[in-house]
Amino acid sequence: MTPKKVFITGANGFIARSLAIKYRELGADVCGIDFVENPEWGVVVGDLLNPDSWKEILVGVDLVIHCAALVSNTASMDDAWRVNVLGTKLVLDAADAAGVKRFVHVSSGGVYGFEYVDLQGEETPLRPINHPYVDTKIAAEHLVLAAHICREIDCTIVRPADIYGPGSRPWVVLPLEMIKAGKFLLPKNGRGIFSPLYIDDLVDGIILAGGHEQGKGQIFNLCSDEMLTCVEYFSYHARWAGKEKVSCIPTSIANCLADLVGGLTRLTGKPSELGRNTMMMLARNNGLKNDKAKRLLGFAPQVKLEEGMRKVEVWLRESQLIE
Repeated sequence: MTPKKVFITGANGFIARSLAIKYRELGADVCGIDFVENPEWGVVVGDLLNPDSWKEILVGVDLVIHCAALVSNTASMDDAWRVNVLGTKLVLDAADAAGVKRFVHVSSGGVYGFEYVDLQGEETPLRPINHPYVDTKIAAEHLVLAAHICREIDCTIVRPADIYGPGSRPWVVLPLEMIKAGKFLLPKNGRGIFSPLYIDDLVDGIILAGGHEQGKGQIFNLCSDEMLTCVEYFSYHARWAGKEKVSCIPTSIANCLADLVGGLTRLTGKPSELGRNTMMMLARNNGLKNDKAKRLLGFAPQVKLEEGMRKVEVWLRESQLIE
C-alpha cells in the first residue's frame, strides 16, 4: 500500500533522501524536517525537540518515517538521550495528535550489542552496554512499541545492518577520508564482521514494512545475505585511496590508539569518531538474520556487494572524491 502523504524526519540525510526519491516515484507527496531548508524536496527547518516548529505539517500525513538520530560512537549519553529518546517521543506524540495511522521507526542493528556470537533474530534480548548510541536506540524502541500498544497508531521498527551506497558518510566517505589521512585502523586484526546492505535494498525494505499489513506492530532486521570481514569491506576504500592495505591490529592496541588519537583530535575542536566504542563496533563477531522480513514482507535484497561498490566508485569519481 502506497501512502498518499509521507513525513520524514532527518529528511536531508542519506537514508531519508533515498526514501523520498522512491516514494515520489510511487506517487506519494513527501515532506519532512531537518536543520537546513530544502523547498524543492519539501524539507522545512525544524528542531526535533521543538514540535511547535513543525507539527502542523503532520496534518493529512498517512505515514511518518522517523530517520532522525544522533548517530555517533563518541557522543555523550545526555546528547544521545535528548535526540534519540526524547526526540522519538516528541515525534510519536505529534504524529498521534495529528491522527497519523502508520509510524516506521528506523532503529539499528546495533541494539543487539556487538559481542553476540550467533546470527541475531528479532527475538534476541537487547542488552544495554553503556554505549550512548546503542543504549538510547534500545530506549527509543521501547517508546515505539509502547505507542503501538497504547495509542491509535500502528508502529513498525526496522533494524538496518551496515547501509552503504553513493553518498553514505559513515561507511563510504568518512573511512575513505581517514584512510587517505593515515588515521584508519581496524581492531581484531580486521576480522570483525561487516554486514553490508545497499541503500536501494534498505529503501525497499522500509517501504514494505511501512505499507504492508503484516508490518504492523512488528520488528524487522533489514540486512542482506552477505557477510564479510571488515578488512574485506574496507579494502575497497584502500584501493580507492591508492593504499596497499588497511591497518589491522589487535583489539587491545586498537582501543588505546583510537582513544588517544580520537581524544586529541576532539580536544582541538575537530570532530572524530575514533574511540573504543567505534573499535567495539568494528570487532563484531556476527551479523543479523533477515528470515522474518523475507517471510512476512517478501523482502529480497537485490544488490550484491561487488555491484554496489562499483556504483559507489562511479559516484566517488563523479564527486571528485577520488581520481
